[in-house]
Amino acid sequence: MPHINVPEGLPGIRGLMAFSPETAAPLNQLAETLLRSDTSTLSRGDRELIATYVSYLNDCFFCQNAHGGIAQHYLACDMAFIDNVKGSYQQAPISDKLKSLLSIAASVQKGGKSVTSAQIEQAKGYGATEKEIHDTVLIAAAFCMYNRYVDGLATWANPDRDYYIKRGPQRAEEGYVGFDLYK
Repeated sequence: MPHINVPEGLPGIRGLMAFSPETAAPLNQLAETLLRSDTSTLSRGDRELIATYVSYLNDCFFCQNAHGGIAQHYLACDMAFIDNVKGSYQQAPISDKLKSLLSIAASVQKGGKSVTSAQIEQAKGYGATEKEIHDTVLIAAAFCMYNRYVDGLATWANPDRDYYIKRGPQRAEEGYVGFDLYK
């Protein structure tokens, strides 16, 4: 049961966005910029995967599954692949660059000062640009906020993971701004 009266039937952050449209607009614009902007050289799938991984580390069921469904769509993979990355990204069949960025994201999730110079140098050694490192840190930091927003107000999350898989393509198509919360 949510701690505040959010519209029924809108899981996770969607209910909170409907509850407070004035905060929804900048939060959605931030997600749009971080996860969909063409200014990043990280693919949309990789950025959604970073958001999914941080949400997993924060134990935010709604966000890890919502963004996992979107990542699955962009990466043309199945949820088993996403789960494999979440559970053991070091052994997952992803690039060393992405592994190093996930390591940085995990450190941000613990606390910003947990990121080390060695992690940054390793990421650069695998070809990560300063912009990609910047974007990784900002996605990780933002998703710590989004996760705490969703779980701090005890929002409802659909327990059926297929729900998120089916919504992934729609969210990938519509983006994070200007969409109808109620559909």
